[in-house]
Amino acid sequence: MNTKYQFNTLPDSAIVYRALLRRQWIDEANLVVSSAYLLRANEPGLSVTIASVCSPEQCAAKFNYCYGVASLQVGQIRELGLDAVPDSASHAQIVGLPYVTDDRDTAERLADLLAERSRIVWQPSPT
Repeated sequence: MNTKYQFNTLPDSAIVYRALLRRQWIDEANLVVSSAYLLRANEPGLSVTIASVCSPEQCAAKFNYCYGVASLQVGQIRELGLDAVPDSASHAQIVGLPYVTDDRDTAERLADLLAERSRIVWQPSPT
């Protein structure tokens, strides 16, 4: 079954959130690093939450450990030749990224560009 057509296409103005599940995905300047946007083996795309149906706090709360939530505008994703394709009412996949094992240079370049376009919109309160 092709889920691509079950949910409305996201407009370019839509915002999606990427949960930052590893501490090393945020650098000392509090910026997202490119490794947060590398596609892991066996993933169909990078998991993102659709911001119009979920706050950054709600996105983070879905995980046992979340070190931050970054936002990306769908139009900026598409400018890179990628897309954010919804697979549920609140979730989408960033598709079109190659695996590092298939094309390291392109994977790293696109990950760098996604990281540059993303902004951290939530981090846990210091304890």
